[in-house]
Amino acid sequence: MISRRQLLMTSPALLSACAGLAPSVPDGLAAGDQRPWQLEGERMWVWLPREYTTRSERWPLLVFLHGSGERGSALDKVKLHGPPMWAARGANYPLVLVSPQLEEGARWEPERLHRLLQALQSRLNVDRKRSLATGLSLGGHGVWNWASAYPRDLAAIAPVCGFGDPVAVEAMREVPVRAYHGEVDPVVPLARQQACVDALRAAGGRATLTIYPGVGHDSWVPAYQDPDLLPWLLAQKQT
Repeated sequence: MISRRQLLMTSPALLSACAGLAPSVPDGLAAGDQRPWQLEGERMWVWLPREYTTRSERWPLLVFLHGSGERGSALDKVKLHGPPMWAARGANYPLVLVSPQLEEGARWEPERLHRLLQALQSRLNVDRKRSLATGLSLGGHGVWNWASAYPRDLAAIAPVCGFGDPVAVEAMREVPVRAYHGEVDPVVPLARQQACVDALRAAGGRATLTIYPGVGHDSWVPAYQDPDLLPWLLAQKQT
């Protein structure tokens, strides 16, 4: 015989109310702060919006991939540039920001990033249709490769002084791209990212490339201060 309590616990109205509850913060993290975290063997910084525990709607997720100089075991190095740096300086991002760190000598492999995204989506209150990625230099390369290998993972990417495989980008023609590069970059020549943008456009994809005249390899400085970058990222959603 079904008890009154069992009926109440399985009623549609109650289940709907439970579904609308604001999420809790995973151990080790804090709303309105950027904290070090480990998940599935990956070390990273995680920023949660200040309103993370006060609203039930799912948040956009932005994964930031650092460059070669930030690899190693000192996690603070990840905050030297880009979004994690601005979060450390008090930026109140209206999204969940995740900034993992590579081991010394490692590279951003698409399979590893795919697994990380799945783990993040299972543990954090994020919108699976609004998973975004950005990265600089080695990280920009990683972002291109990730989107080419797993185009359904990401709603959009913003690679900075990066490059990919122009032949492979056809697979990611549904992933919008907002790329940045220095005109006189001596480390990653502009032509390498331009080739990817051109190939994506030729395949029917949407891509823009902002070129900074006279700027070398540190194009991430102006790129991550572009006032249109964050609104553009937030506007992207998989259909």
